[in-house]
Amino acid sequence: MICRKVKANLPDLLLAPELVAADVRAHVDSCADCAKELRELEATMMALDVWDAPEVSPYFDGKMAVRLREEREAAPAGWLERLRARVMFGNHMNLRPVAATALALALLLGGGMYMGFSGQPQHPVPAAAVAPVIQDLQSLDENQQVFSVLNTMDQQDTGNSGNGSSGNSL
Repeated sequence: MICRKVKANLPDLLLAPELVAADVRAHVDSCADCAKELRELEATMMALDVWDAPEVSPYFDGKMAVRLREEREAAPAGWLERLRARVMFGNHMNLRPVAATALALALLLGGGMYMGFSGQPQHPVPAAAVAPVIQDLQSLDENQQVFSVLNTMDQQDTGNSGNGSSGNSL
């Protein structure tokens, strides 16, 4: 049998030997290391049986509460001690806005860093290729607008030339 498994059963062997399997008892009888461990455990249990715990003072709780209150109210030595005391004894309600601001700043910086330095090349999106036929139609449309403006101006000039003005048209 493995000593590690037997050592897990040693308290049971000491407290209720009739419930422990026979092979565990046989291993303890044959293994000097496990027998020594059982004797040490037995000596510890006998020492605990003889030991009497001291009586707790009836004023212990009150004195402890006063000492804790004094420690909380005492001014710490430096700024680091004050910070440590605030974190340990404070109510932490005043730290929530600071924590929320720090988290928002971290998210903004992280998102900006990701967008700026994501490792992906930032190529401009190429304009959609326009077919030559569409370009011709667009230029004709632009020219049509120019022609209509020129015709309007020409008609205005011819209308004014009948009034005796010398109308040099474009």
